Amino acid sequence: RHYRLASLGQEIVNTFAAAPETFRIGSGELDARLEKHLLGMTSGQRETLHLPAWDAFGERDEDLRQTLPRRDFPEDAPVGHQVGFELPNGHNLLGTIVQVDENSVVVDFNHPLAGLPVEFEIEIIAIDHDQ
Repeated sequence: RHYRLASLGQEIVNTFAAAPETFRIGSGELDARLEKHLLGMTSGQRETLHLPAWDAFGERDEDLRQTLPRRDFPEDAPVGHQVGFELPNGHNLLGTIVQVDENSVVVDFNHPLAGLPVEFEIEIIAIDHDQ
């Protein structure tokens, strides 16, 4: 597949100039909200979808902003830096540092494109049903 993601006129990623990427539906490599738009597409099909926030990466959820102890972060933890946390099930959870003070760090676990409309252009090169 080739794909391009843009939001509010700004291109986020574009693989059309590079080698196509391979992924498996349901593997978690692509957000499930985007994956559902691929179901039923066929080899050679190319579509450009204009998705509202709720149908792309979801609306922003303020409950996903967490205040954590400053001591749990490196001394030079910068605002805007993404940090990973390993969950008990072995998965990683990424968050973005949005505020730092002497006692705490606020981390936003929303997807960076949450709350934004997305333009999702996709081209299916081939489908392997044996995987």
